[in-house]
Amino acid sequence: CFVGTKETAFLYAVTSAGLVHSVTRSCSAGNVTECSCDTNLRHGGSASEGWHWGGCSDDIHYGVSFSRKFLDVPVKNLTGKSGSGLVAMNLHNNEAGRQAVVKLMSVDCRCHGVSGSCAVKTCWKTMSSFEKVGWFLKDKYENSIQISDRLKKKLRRKEKSQRKIPIGKEDLLYVNKSPNYCVEDQKLGIPGTQGRECNRTSEGPDGCNLLCCGRGYNTHVVRHVERCECKFVWCCYVRCRRCETMTDVHTCK
Repeated sequence: CFVGTKETAFLYAVTSAGLVHSVTRSCSAGNVTECSCDTNLRHGGSASEGWHWGGCSDDIHYGVSFSRKFLDVPVKNLTGKSGSGLVAMNLHNNEAGRQAVVKLMSVDCRCHGVSGSCAVKTCWKTMSSFEKVGWFLKDKYENSIQISDRLKKKLRRKEKSQRKIPIGKEDLLYVNKSPNYCVEDQKLGIPGTQGRECNRTSEGPDGCNLLCCGRGYNTHVVRHVERCECKFVWCCYVRCRRCETMTDVHTCK
């Protein structure tokens, strides 16, 4: 029931990106015998500008290639190339995840010279943190594009008026609209958000405004008792006070 939704698109992209990131990082750390650092950059740079490639650049090419073989090839072998619109969508989102890691590569440098003068710099390419990749893909998820489930040579936007707008490699694509996650639906396995605890002051996904889907929330006081201010008494036991706190708990209506 959730096949082909925006959430499916994000899941495929994050999985693919995570595989690239993990394998590439393992290569650079020397934990994989089949790969190491990116050797293509070792003899380049700009001597006139006072820097050269060095260090251990992340071999993103190996990570991307491994991800394609591991995630894409089995799907193509089972379905025959891209198969249905759903399969083509999943393959595209796999690649979008990989492209996110590539796009966010950055250059780090280390200075050399007398008293840290930075007369010469050694530079290498490195991946961004996976958290940064995740936020990039989250933005793509929120701006994902609905496509037609019928393949005609290539992927097409669902909206006919927008079909002349090209689909980018980094865009996330979905076929089916998402169900309503706010309301319980036992057939679809959706628990809904009624009764969920929420944070009244948060503007994020745990906030009452968003999590309660506009239905509002109930507030009740919870009494919490625990041992506190414990001290060791010679000899030999621990003496504690009994502390009691009252906190407000908010749950969605």
